[in-house]
Amino acid sequence: MHEELNNFTRNEVWTLEAKPKGARVIGTKWVFMNKQDDEGNIVRNKARLVAKGYSQVEGIDFRETFAPVVRLEAIRFLLAYVTHHDMMLYQMDVKSAFLNGYINELSKALYGLKQIPRAWFERLRDFLIEKGFKIGRVDTTLFTKKMNDDIFVCQVVLQGIWQDDGKGIRDVNDWRAYLLPWVSNQEIEGRDIHLSRKINKRSTQKIQDG
Repeated sequence: MHEELNNFTRNEVWTLEAKPKGARVIGTKWVFMNKQDDEGNIVRNKARLVAKGYSQVEGIDFRETFAPVVRLEAIRFLLAYVTHHDMMLYQMDVKSAFLNGYINELSKALYGLKQIPRAWFERLRDFLIEKGFKIGRVDTTLFTKKMNDDIFVCQVVLQGIWQDDGKGIRDVNDWRAYLLPWVSNQEIEGRDIHLSRKINKRSTQKIQDG
């Protein structure tokens, strides 16, 4: 719980204000869960402070809620492309990702609100475009950037990002520092697990099994 509240402070999610007369306030509650690794072992306990989004009224508390979601076919295509070209693939999990989005009613978005997936995607999209990435014409969760002889491919997956490069950058911190200030070192890893599917890559045969 202390870690969650520290995330709120770090991301400057809200500013305490006096309740306006007659205002209808959306409450919050704590949600507790266990985080598991790919083997199903509990690796940590998590506490999340969420808004009671079910009490929001459309047209008053929110309007647009749609956020693009990557299709499974796009993931398969990306994995096949990476394998065929013998590229390096990494995943970046953005810590408390939704707290980085902007909404009008708060300094930052809050888990549980109906509009936060859209708010987070819009901020990430604007950040990548500012850094020179081009958004996909068909798949708007896919971003690419040419850098000399290299190509960077960023695939937005839920609250994380998959990235691969043309030559297999060995110093992960180089592109970590360039791409996202929200990601910590321990949240970057070679990717072999995705949504409980295990991925095995044999560099000599260029085969992946899921």
